[in-house]
Amino acid sequence: MVLSLIACNGEDEAASGGDSGTTVTGPATEPAPQPTQPPEPFRIGVMESLTGPGETYGTVANQAKQLAMDEINASGGINGRMLELVIEDSKCSAQDAITAYRKLTDVDGIKIILGTSCSGAMLGAAPLAEADGVVMFSGLATNPDIAEAGDYIFRTSLNDAQLGIDMGNTMWADGIRTIASIAETTDYAEGVRSASTDRFLELGGTALLEESYPTDVTDFRSQLTKLIAEEPDALLVAAQAEFSGGTIVKQARELGYDGPIYGDVVVAGTTALEVAGDAAVGVKAIITDLDPNNTTATEVVNNFRAKYDYVTLPWYLGSAYDDVYIVAECLKQTDDDQDADGMRDCLYGITWSGAIGENYSFDEKGEVVGLANVVVEVLPVSERTDDNLGYKVLGPAPIL
Repeated sequence: MVLSLIACNGEDEAASGGDSGTTVTGPATEPAPQPTQPPEPFRIGVMESLTGPGETYGTVANQAKQLAMDEINASGGINGRMLELVIEDSKCSAQDAITAYRKLTDVDGIKIILGTSCSGAMLGAAPLAEADGVVMFSGLATNPDIAEAGDYIFRTSLNDAQLGIDMGNTMWADGIRTIASIAETTDYAEGVRSASTDRFLELGGTALLEESYPTDVTDFRSQLTKLIAEEPDALLVAAQAEFSGGTIVKQARELGYDGPIYGDVVVAGTTALEVAGDAAVGVKAIITDLDPNNTTATEVVNNFRAKYDYVTLPWYLGSAYDDVYIVAECLKQTDDDQDADGMRDCLYGITWSGAIGENYSFDEKGEVVGLANVVVEVLPVSERTDDNLGYKVLGPAPIL
């Protein structure tokens, strides 16, 4: 006999007796449904100069990548999975880039890295990436040696070998026959000076004197005094940091130099122009610049300014932004953030239209193809606006 009792405290209590072996159980119930877990996000590493001499543009590049990531995730992600950026500060130096690389690869298990901001950082970490089969993809690093860094190394930034040709041609076409130069002792700045001077010498020019300075220097009057004493037709400035680039221009004018000044994109950056003020009027720079007729570029810069309220080196902002979308497009194909070989093969085959240009691609060395520099001239402070970023575009560099 089986009894089912309800105890006074409300709990069911069952007792069995006899030898029938019959068991009474409650009504059958379905297992409670388990909550659905969202798929794991694609995890991509980021190495930018969030501190150090490249802080201004490294921070902007990092923010541009986050802007792109937010847009991608807001539109549903990639194949239904969100995108996650794992960010490390490469500090614009080779040693710090190696530390950041080790953290991303050894601790976080990252196989695809966007960065770095600076050429020295890229040249420091790239050999490790090549040996490990990790993709490194930079929107900002420009030193010519990066072209030989390996099969897993890509960039949307233009090789400074072309910048040197364009700088040398521009100075020569302007009637400059002698130059004196000052450069920061970094791979990027020395690369700019070397490539520019080499081209200038090929055309028949003369380099009267070269001066260099370490990154932590803020007073350049001693070096500038020596350069100006040579009475060059022009000064060539190659800086890594916007602050030093702007300060060199300002102090050169304060010392009485009123001749032409040429430089790369750093001396035309927002912070550099704020430091130099009207001392920078007339400075010519060879830069990559966003096409005002490119609606994607305009939207990216406007959205960026609305969110972060500061823009410098807008082309490189767009370059960092495009890099995220390019990687996202390749992840659609590979569906695996651990497949570095698949990412590499996709990058070799892709043709892209984005903020920095239309229908650009990558050659057999991972170098971007289909983009070009322009020559710009810095405007007076009274004419500088958010739209013109303080300069006017003179056009493409002359071909000689």
